Parts: sequence; C-alpha cells; structure tokens
Amino acid sequence: MKSFFSSLVLLLAFCLAPFSQAQSCGSGGGATVCLTATGTANNVGLSWTVSGTISSVQVYRDTDSNPSGRIRIATVSASTKTYTDSTAVAGTPYWYWIKFTAAGASYSSNAATATRTASTAAMRNLTSVQLAALMGAGWNLGNSLEAIGSETAWGNPATTQTMINAVKAAGFKTIRIPVSWSQYADANYNISSTWMARVKQVVDYSKSAGLYVIINIHWDGGWMQPKYANQTAVNSRITTLWTQIANQFKNYDDYLLFAGTNEVMVDGDYGTPTTEYYTVQNSFNQTFVNAVRATGGNNAVRHLIVQGFNTNIDHTISFATIPSDSASKRLMMEVHFYDPYNFTLNENSVIWQWGKNATSAANTETWANEAYVDAQFQRMKTKFVDNGVAVILGEFGVISRTNIPAAESYRVYWNQYITRAAFTRGLVPVYWDNGYTANGGMGLFDRYSGNQVYPNLISTIVNAAK
Repeated sequence: MKSFFSSLVLLLAFCLAPFSQAQSCGSGGGATVCLTATGTANNVGLSWTVSGTISSVQVYRDTDSNPSGRIRIATVSASTKTYTDSTAVAGTPYWYWIKFTAAGASYSSNAATATRTASTAAMRNLTSVQLAALMGAGWNLGNSLEAIGSETAWGNPATTQTMINAVKAAGFKTIRIPVSWSQYADANYNISSTWMARVKQVVDYSKSAGLYVIINIHWDGGWMQPKYANQTAVNSRITTLWTQIANQFKNYDDYLLFAGTNEVMVDGDYGTPTTEYYTVQNSFNQTFVNAVRATGGNNAVRHLIVQGFNTNIDHTISFATIPSDSASKRLMMEVHFYDPYNFTLNENSVIWQWGKNATSAANTETWANEAYVDAQFQRMKTKFVDNGVAVILGEFGVISRTNIPAAESYRVYWNQYITRAAFTRGLVPVYWDNGYTANGGMGLFDRYSGNQVYPNLISTIVNAAK
C-alpha cells in the first residue's frame, strides 16, 4: 500500500505541474535567482527567490521573450524579493527578468511571462437589447469631428462642455459623435496623439454630462469602398485604426459604444448592392468586431454597432450578416432613415407636407407615409431586435424650410412619428443635427451658446422616446 500511495502522489504531482507557475531561474557567480510572474486585474506581481549573494538588482520588462530589447522598469535593493508592475496594460503579455550582480559580473534570471487580466467590472450584465431600452432619444454632433479639414471646417465651432450639457439638459440620453480619423494619421495610419486626445476630450464631455456615447469611423474620405479589389487593404486599415481607438478607450464603461463604419457603399451607386458589394461590406463589420475584441479590457464585452449596406433598411434586411462575436448578445445593427427624400433632404423640391395632415397633393409625396414607416421599423424589430440584436436608428431628420412657415408643423410631425415608431419597436432614434439652423439646415441648437433654436421640435423628439 505504501508503494501504491507513493506512486499516486508522484503521478498527481506530474499531472498538476503544468497548471502551476514554473519559476524561471538564472545562475552565475555562485548565485541563482528564480523569478515568478502572476497577472491580476490590477497589475502583474513578481516574486523571486535568491540562492547565494547578489547585488545591483534590477527589474526588466519586454513584450516578447527576446532580452535584447528589454527595458529596465525598476531598481530594487538586494534584500527585496517582490515587485508590482502596475503600469502593465491589461491584455498585453509581458516578459520579465531580474538582472543581478554576483562575484563582480552581471547575470539574469530567465524570463517569466504574465498578462494583466482584463477587468470588466464596469460593464453591466446587459444585453444589447436591454441597453438600447435605456438609451432614449439620441442626438448627433454632426459636421464637427468628422469634418474634413478640421473640426471647424464645415462651419461649426469647436465643441464645448457647455454645448454637450445643453443636449443633456434638453432631455436627450444619447449622443452620437461622428469622427474622421485618417486625415489625422500618418502614412501607416498611426493616429495623431493630439487628435486622439481631442476626441477623448469630447467623449469625456459627453460622459461627464451623463450621456450614452457612440463614436465611429464616419465617411473619413470615403476609403471604405466595398469591392474585392479593395477588401484586403480596407480591412487592414480598419484593424489598424480600430485597434488604436479601442485601446484608447478600453477602460471606459458601457456608456461608451463603438460603431465601426458609416453608410458604406460604392460611390455613386445607390442601387441594390451586388453580391460583391454586400459580401465585402459584411467583412468590414467582422473585421471591426475582431479588432475591438482583440484589445481586451472592457472591450472584450463592449456593445458594438455594425451597419447594414449603406444603412438602408431594405438592404440591411436582405443582405446584412451578423458578425461572429466572442461576447454574447453585445452587438447592435445600425440603419438610417430619410424617407421620403424629397420631403426630408431635397431643398429644391416642392414637397413640404407629409402624413395624414397634408392638405396639398402637389406638395405631398405619394409614398413613405405613416404606414410605410411602421412597416419598415417593424421589419427591423422582427429581423434583429426579436433575435437579440438591438437596432440603432443612427440618423434621421428633415431640413428646415423657413421660407415656407407652414412647413415647420409637418417637419415636427414627421420627426415625432419617426421617433415614436422607432422607440416603441426597440430602435434607438438618434436625430441628425448638422449644426446649421437657417433655411435648409437640420440644427436644433446654437452650437456656440448651447441655446435651443427649435425648442418645440426638441421637446417633441425627446418626449416621443418616453
């Protein structure tokens, strides 16, 4: 029996050994140092044992096992046997060494590796559908951070905390911040630290105001052309940009959402997408999800927003593929709504009435009335919301027609109907504000002061999402 139990103990020791942390030892000058590294959610802890006499003890670190590029991160006393690396980035593997002097020469322990684990404590246990139900009515900071040239190139002032506070005070719960990145990046798509800091500042304004925040890669110069010839290069660029963006915000809580793209289409082709077009566009969504998830931290479970082809509801229903995702029920689908075009966006059109209250057939479109709106949003609910994928109505709105005073009541009614029809079906309605409040504009606020220019329209939208 003694022989049996001895053998059993040896067998258990052998089997359990791979699950224990092995020490990494290095010897020289009559001394031996054995190092162990352990990653936690807060740091990487190092501990080591010493046999013999040592001095000049230093801690080194690198992101690979090759010691030639390692960097010294601390010098400690010869009697110290532990060190805590609180600067380690969660999700990044590190290799550590203890360098020491013995008998007048320098030696090192072998490398011990560990990874600071990602903490997702700030991320509530909410599915995308549950989160969407909390996001209320949303507002777009349009024609600002996505403007080509600079933040102010399209006529809006630099965004301030005062402006964002006004959005929150008006009753909006969500802000969508369209962003351009490539113009602030080098030839290898490394984003300028100055621009990253500016985007972070505006996100922090929004977080400070208590808003849910969506940031994206907006038009950005139109480089996301969904063709096979561009697919590899575009997906590589998406990965490069989103890896940087996601790392910048990886410790933010679930009030921050990422949206991968915006209105991807082949320039000039507004027709039904070919198999090539929607296949490539779907790959952009998958690449975005993969890139964000790979950064770890809170991004491992962050709510992510993908888009249907050109954010068109019909194309989304027909061709969108939900990306595979390592997180469960944390994806949302985004579409936009500007129907009927002649009423909503065409400032040269004579169509300025809409819906059941219209009195002039000559000034009313023959399609896209209330029943159409209900049907379109119901299709999105059935296809996505009912299957665990929330829907963001990322843009909607109607231009002002101050030259036709009677037009405003129809604009208010359209926005009320769209907001309510979306909200009651689980879609998050996010109004498109381009900052321009004169004739032909879609601005709601004075971007300089934060004052409400169209208080009736603002309250109508906000109240329709309650």
